[in-house]
Amino acid sequence: MPDLAHLPTVLPVLPATQAWPLHGVRATRALEAQALARSADHALMAQAGQAVARLAQAAAPHARRVWVACGPGNNGGDGLVAARWLRQQGRDVQLTLLGDPARLPADAAHALAQWQQAGGGVQAWPHALPEAELCIDALLGLGSTRAPEGALAECIHAINRCGAPVLAVDLPSGLHPDTGTLLGAVAVRAQHTLALLSLKPGLFTAQGRHHVGQVWLAPLGQDLGDTPADAWLHHPSAAAWPARAHPQHKGSFGDVLVLGGAPGMGGAAWLAASAALAAGAGRVFVGLLDDAAGLQAHPVRPELMPHTPASLLQPARLAEATVVCGCGGGSDVAAVLPPVLRRAARLVLDADALNAVAAAPGLRQALRARHAAGLATVLTPHPLEAARLWGRSATEVQAQRLVASQALADALQATVLLKGSGSVVASPGQPPRINPTGNARLASAGTGDVLAGWLGGHWAAQARAAPHGLAADVAWLHGAAAEHGNAALPLRAADLVEAMAGR
Repeated sequence: MPDLAHLPTVLPVLPATQAWPLHGVRATRALEAQALARSADHALMAQAGQAVARLAQAAAPHARRVWVACGPGNNGGDGLVAARWLRQQGRDVQLTLLGDPARLPADAAHALAQWQQAGGGVQAWPHALPEAELCIDALLGLGSTRAPEGALAECIHAINRCGAPVLAVDLPSGLHPDTGTLLGAVAVRAQHTLALLSLKPGLFTAQGRHHVGQVWLAPLGQDLGDTPADAWLHHPSAAAWPARAHPQHKGSFGDVLVLGGAPGMGGAAWLAASAALAAGAGRVFVGLLDDAAGLQAHPVRPELMPHTPASLLQPARLAEATVVCGCGGGSDVAAVLPPVLRRAARLVLDADALNAVAAAPGLRQALRARHAAGLATVLTPHPLEAARLWGRSATEVQAQRLVASQALADALQATVLLKGSGSVVASPGQPPRINPTGNARLASAGTGDVLAGWLGGHWAAQARAAPHGLAADVAWLHGAAAEHGNAALPLRAADLVEAMAGR
């Protein structure tokens, strides 16, 4: 009986403990072509299928009955190889083949012949749902670009209702590898996904995280070092949160000016200010855009200093500070944006400030001019705010999250942190970064204000940090804070500040 311990290496990816390069369809096809040119006939598929078998054994060591659903391409061939190895391990393997066996690609046809020579049987779909303890989804792979229809869609539905844990080969069938969107109305929901050769961006953003489960990588002996990444799965470096030196004082960590909180929305500005202070700013000043609010100290955080917006908009003050503008700003925020855009040393724009920029060409031009003046900006839109800035629909933004983020970063000459499942950080001239942390506990009012405020506070304390990496670090921390606690309940924004501070 073969020893699966000696089969190809399988590496855990999620939860991420390091940064990982991500390669889309085009780059992966180039990697595959290079690997095939260096390999003997059928060897690469043999390695891929063996890696699937190894992970299947590790993920479900006690599963005796395994259902392998194979599609009509090379993804199905990987499943056929895995099925043969698992059968040789004594597993009861039921194999379904969708497609004409006579029309399989050469490698998959060879894998089918080996399976049959080893005594394995083949069932055509449809058939009765097997009583499996593990299902391997090898239906659709990297080359799939159309919505699953007919028998393929029916089989995907069957996989999702089979009741067994699912291991997806390369990516869950029905998921777009580059964008993380669904190709059609249905996609496999996997508990494990084994990426082959490379990690695809779509595994980690949009619908990807909902469908992939725990992600693994089988590099198949290939070195990706010389292949530029299309994006990176982010993980902070050891230097992301440096320890404070003994002689430092509050002046060492900079000032944050929070401008927002129009009538009825003051809580957003206070949340941002609380986050900025917790993130490390030396001092935090709050300018509420509500004349009736007065200058009363915050009842819980008296260390936050209320000021009139006019006092915070003094040129000398803006030129030294990190400004967080827009949280709960309403339509009133448009009036404070011209001096902020012209003079703020470091600027985080969120919420209504983004809507104001989207609606006013003059503000848009002033934002672009900051880059030429050597002033850095981070925008923190959710998909609808990004859509207004991009001039498209929120649906289009979600369908192309990396493209949309990069387009906005290039057009506005700023760093863009597009929030959502698999938040994307994009900057001009740099590969995007996708954040691997977080969950729907962050779907709660005010958590975006906390993100913007924390980003401002962290930036004030590290004034020389490049905004691209800094924004990705903060997004990581923001998401990681939501991964503890009751997954069925939201994380309230004020509690999120304390959860981030406690990590």
